[in-house]
Amino acid sequence: MNLAFVESPVQLLNVLEWTHTRGEHDSTVVVVLPPVDPMSRGQLRRMAELARDEGATVRWQEARGETGAPLKALRALTGLIRQADRIVIGDPFSRYVQLLLSLVRPRRTTVVDDGTATMEFVAQLVRGESLVRWHRRGSRGPRDLLLAPVTATARRSFVPSAKRTVEVFTAMPVEAPEGVEVTANTFAWTRARFGPPSLTKGADLVGTSLVETGVIDPVPYEEAVATLARTHGATRYFAHRRESAHKLHALEAATGLEIVRPDLPLELIARRGPIGHTVLSFPSTVVHTLPLALAGTGVKVAVCDIAPEWLRDTASPRAQGFLSGVTETARDVQRLAPWRVTAVTAVTEG
Repeated sequence: MNLAFVESPVQLLNVLEWTHTRGEHDSTVVVVLPPVDPMSRGQLRRMAELARDEGATVRWQEARGETGAPLKALRALTGLIRQADRIVIGDPFSRYVQLLLSLVRPRRTTVVDDGTATMEFVAQLVRGESLVRWHRRGSRGPRDLLLAPVTATARRSFVPSAKRTVEVFTAMPVEAPEGVEVTANTFAWTRARFGPPSLTKGADLVGTSLVETGVIDPVPYEEAVATLARTHGATRYFAHRRESAHKLHALEAATGLEIVRPDLPLELIARRGPIGHTVLSFPSTVVHTLPLALAGTGVKVAVCDIAPEWLRDTASPRAQGFLSGVTETARDVQRLAPWRVTAVTAVTEG
């Protein structure tokens, strides 16, 4: 039995891509550990329906919010995790997943994409560093110090040995440590299940949660969105599931864009269509995944870099380098300099 732990819609999508590649839908149990925000929960429920349609078993396990929920979930999952032949992880940085991994020594571990965080995860494995999200800043707090032994134990689950195999299933450009198997995520399931989409005459813009995570200031972000929309004739703004309602209302008022709250990950929304003939994005996962999901459709994908002056004082010192790396390593996209928007070329013809 494969036992997968997911905490976001994108992670669940990539578990489906992994099971499709291996032909193991029926032998996979997916445990959904939902966050508390309504947008994520709604998308996860839709993705859970798709997973069940494909033959996977889905278990919805609340582990947040209510008092005692984490310990209750831990007790409920301990027996299941010890029965698994392979553990599939959506978010290796998750403290809760790390706690679960510390209870067992899995013989086979697979990490599926959690977006661009996969790039940082693999890089930290190569450097032998502790697992820390790229946008975090400052010294570790009491909670981090308390959980440090758990994190260290869990990290060993991602290091291959004579008794343990480790696989990374990813659409991201990574150079894994010796012994880690890298399997390409080509979004074959998405292309087989949906589309091809019809194309609209206008452009669509993809939102980001970089404001919400404290990386960039809201004012230059709003100005950049307005510039991109005006220059490229964008009519819709696909909101990230973590974007705040306040920010989205301000964007709508300032730009006139139609704000769309997707009920599925953008890769599926775009593949189902209709989608703009041009998709504009800031540095994010979609600049790597949309060219794969939309291969052969003629959709153009362009990414606007983040200018250093947009960064907040509280942003991690690694932020600029990481975001630049996201765009520099993206294949089949047109790169746009901040404030200088240029014509984009077709990039997904095949």
